[in-house]
Amino acid sequence: MSDEEESPKNPSAEMVFEKRAVSPTGKPEYGDPRTYDPDFKGPVVSRSCTDVVCCMIFLVFIMGYILLGLMAWTNGDARRVTYPTDSQGHFCGQKGTPNENKTVLFYFNLLRCASPSVMINLQCPTTQICVSKCPETFLTYVEMQILYKKNSSYWEYYRQFCKSTAKPAKSLPEVLMDDDCPTAVFPSKPFLQRCFPDFVNKNGTLTVGNRILFEDGSGRMRNVLELREATNGINKILDAREIALKVFEDYATTWYWIIVGLTIAMILSWTFLILLKFIAGCLFWFFVLGVLQVVGYGILYCFQQYTKLQEHPESSLTLYNIGIETNISMYFQLKQTWFILMIILCILEVTIILLLIFLRKRIHLAIVLLKEGSKAIGYIPSTLVYPVLTFILLSICFSYWIVTALFLATSGVPVYKVSAPEGQCVHENETCDPRIFNTTDVPKACPGALCNFAFYGGKSLYHQYISTLHLYNLFVFLWLINFVLALGQCTLAGAFASYYWAMKKPDNIPALPLFKAFGQAVRYHTGSLAFGSLILALIQMFKVILEYLDRRLKSAQNNISKFLKCCLGCCFWCLEKMVKFLNKNAYIMIAIYGKNFCRSARDAFNLLMRNILKVAVTDEVTHFVLLLGKILVSALIGVLAFLLFTEKMPVILGGPTSLNYYWVPLLTVILGSYLVAHGCFSVYATCVETIFLCFLDDLERNEGSAARPFFVSSSLMQILLNKDS
Repeated sequence: MSDEEESPKNPSAEMVFEKRAVSPTGKPEYGDPRTYDPDFKGPVVSRSCTDVVCCMIFLVFIMGYILLGLMAWTNGDARRVTYPTDSQGHFCGQKGTPNENKTVLFYFNLLRCASPSVMINLQCPTTQICVSKCPETFLTYVEMQILYKKNSSYWEYYRQFCKSTAKPAKSLPEVLMDDDCPTAVFPSKPFLQRCFPDFVNKNGTLTVGNRILFEDGSGRMRNVLELREATNGINKILDAREIALKVFEDYATTWYWIIVGLTIAMILSWTFLILLKFIAGCLFWFFVLGVLQVVGYGILYCFQQYTKLQEHPESSLTLYNIGIETNISMYFQLKQTWFILMIILCILEVTIILLLIFLRKRIHLAIVLLKEGSKAIGYIPSTLVYPVLTFILLSICFSYWIVTALFLATSGVPVYKVSAPEGQCVHENETCDPRIFNTTDVPKACPGALCNFAFYGGKSLYHQYISTLHLYNLFVFLWLINFVLALGQCTLAGAFASYYWAMKKPDNIPALPLFKAFGQAVRYHTGSLAFGSLILALIQMFKVILEYLDRRLKSAQNNISKFLKCCLGCCFWCLEKMVKFLNKNAYIMIAIYGKNFCRSARDAFNLLMRNILKVAVTDEVTHFVLLLGKILVSALIGVLAFLLFTEKMPVILGGPTSLNYYWVPLLTVILGSYLVAHGCFSVYATCVETIFLCFLDDLERNEGSAARPFFVSSSLMQILLNKDS
């Protein structure tokens, strides 16, 4: 080819090449532009395995993860989470055991649960047994003995709350020494399979069984507030489980409607994607107006609720009234809640309007790119179904992680610890054996000390490294999640690159491009994808550890440590975003050229930096347009779910009723709809990013002449080059 033929003929292309940045030595700062290769027709067919060492390490970690799951399932027992456990380590209510009909846990002396050791050891320092029902009346052991002489039924009632070795003839000191019976029982109700006092608030006065004062069985008069304080000591441990059970009930009631909502979200997302091919411009403005209207409806509704509570203060609460309330729905009776929500929605509305004003000239470019992406997806429709595979793989990883963590937490044999009533014993927290505890010196040195079940553990090597295994479980989970996402990005990029580099579309597009790209990614580039996902998993692991340390050391922090923690959190957040951006473009280059991760990341970075102006005007604008679509889908489904779960839609007679927290399924539907829309629209995002990166490569390889034509459509090229000028 002559020199004249090799010179650029297209003025716009000349302009692109004139803007290359150079280093002080005169060499290109971001590498040499790609040169013309007559044999290059798209994604490289002849490939070899890349990053083999990382692939082997990845496979070793997966094998270790499988072995960890097997060990956890062998040593763990999920029943330990389902059933409460008495002081002997026996389950309450488990079928096939002596406690099968005793489903409730009873505390001998609930007042001891006010001890600070409750939150330190996560165990109340009193004997706990399984019973079939909770006490219904006030009765002390001494009163029972007096009444027993007249009527034996009192002992039959009282013995339900004693050990099997208890006898009514024992004196109170003997009972206290042998710890056979509680010194007193009082009206209780089962709550989370545990007997708790039946508190009643009458005219602002807290009572139990219509009493404010009661005898504790040892000759002391106690106040109901002391009992409430002791109960709160346990509630701090059980609040999370209480909320979890109520949430589970809500999910059990609304699971059908949640699935219906997510299905509608998927159909709506696919409908929008299909329409983008024909009416991208109209659909964009439909996205904009739809989001603005939905947010506007939210502002109006919040304003109406705020005005209603403002005009009728007797029907509203204050922050002082509810304090720290576990029933979060109570907060929606606060006018401050609706005011804050209204302000947030107003800020969101104004932000969207301002973005539309400042990005109005660039939105046309994004619409053209979306139309080009629609053509690619139209020729390769199987790409719309690929997010389903990604969702299945992510669900498998998440389920495996949860189950493994659960069985790790319940691994081992029952471990018993010495617990003292006042927490002032030299043997406190020492390991003990309940079978021989009374024959040791501990009860003599610490009167009232008990040998109670504490947790599940052991002295084997496996049990000593449970914490390390939990970290390993979390780390491999993060690695697998990022690997699945990387595999999806690389597969889609390979399919869309096949579309771009086909000169005659769709005739030159290879058969089954998605399956071919998936096979190449798995067969040749597992190591490279594992390498990129490993870097991201390490950063995320550091963020998790940093957050964990912040929570554990929160009480000991000063302003300097809080400032350093915020700085570290900000740095890791920026680092994670930067690595995700580099990884995404590296996976596209891997799908096209089949090189290793480091070289692909370098080539992608240099290619983008050589065309930084185009990147600035293209990438984020397209993502903004797609973001509006995601918001619109989740908002529409959210409004329908809100009307359904709050029973404001009488048309649907079979909707769920009597929910504990209607906002739980509501948020699930909204977040789930957003994730479904994100999964569908992410196909478009990957398509646009792949086409854009291929376009930059195309500009450097070719010049637009008959001998070296551009692969991009003339309309898209003209718009991109005009935006750059």
